[in-house]
Amino acid sequence: MTINCKGQLIDLTTPKVMGILNITPDSFYDGGRFDSDKAILIQTEKMLKEGATFIDIGGQSTKPNAEIVTVDEELHRIVPVVDLILKNFPEALLSIDTFNSKVAKACVENGAAVINDVSAGSLDDKMFETIAQLQVPYIMMHMRGTPQTMNQLTNYDDLVKEILFYFSEKVAHARSFGINDLIVDPGFGFAKTIQQNFELMNKLELFQFLELPVLVGISRKSTIYKTLEITPEEALNGTSVLNTIALTKGSNILRVHDVKEAMECVKLFEATNS
Repeated sequence: MTINCKGQLIDLTTPKVMGILNITPDSFYDGGRFDSDKAILIQTEKMLKEGATFIDIGGQSTKPNAEIVTVDEELHRIVPVVDLILKNFPEALLSIDTFNSKVAKACVENGAAVINDVSAGSLDDKMFETIAQLQVPYIMMHMRGTPQTMNQLTNYDDLVKEILFYFSEKVAHARSFGINDLIVDPGFGFAKTIQQNFELMNKLELFQFLELPVLVGISRKSTIYKTLEITPEEALNGTSVLNTIALTKGSNILRVHDVKEAMECVKLFEATNS
């Protein structure tokens, strides 16, 4: 199970780690933390040294009720960071967390390798066409509505069945454009209650039916810290527990704030299954 990143085949049979780099003032855990070139480069170097295969850069927070910024503002935030990182770490594989096709296009043209879209094309009708032209791996996440409305859209008759149907339609649509490398993200925390997130984790192995790589992003989310009655800052241990469960159920990529600890989960999982 491989994806092509700038001519480099990445084998996802061995799970990989994607490190999060939020260039936003309002992300739920690390908002405003990386607001200078020095801070960005220090964090990028740290994550790469710790074993991250991908660095996922976001210029638009997608937490519940996050303020939507303009495309121009998102470009202003993110394109210089892509240039900065690739100037200093030219081998880095950068993923761009965006639902705007213009942002996706600009970042790939500046050297980014992957597009990570929380809306799976639902918030920009030019996205699939753009990805097909760029021919980069495309991460499609499950979400209902927008970050502003998703918390009111949590009614499901059969949660996992409906998400799988959503992906079957999205995948068929993406394939019709000629998009080759697809990755699915069940969307923990997006239009799902805490109980639904645990149900999703419990049945995560069912996503193997899609025969596509599966990305899990549950790092320090409210499902963890609200259940444990702690803060996001205290949620690393809980994150490692759920990342390990995700690996046992077939996850191929872990999207995390803490690369070292996620890599330890992967190494121990691999040792157990060797």
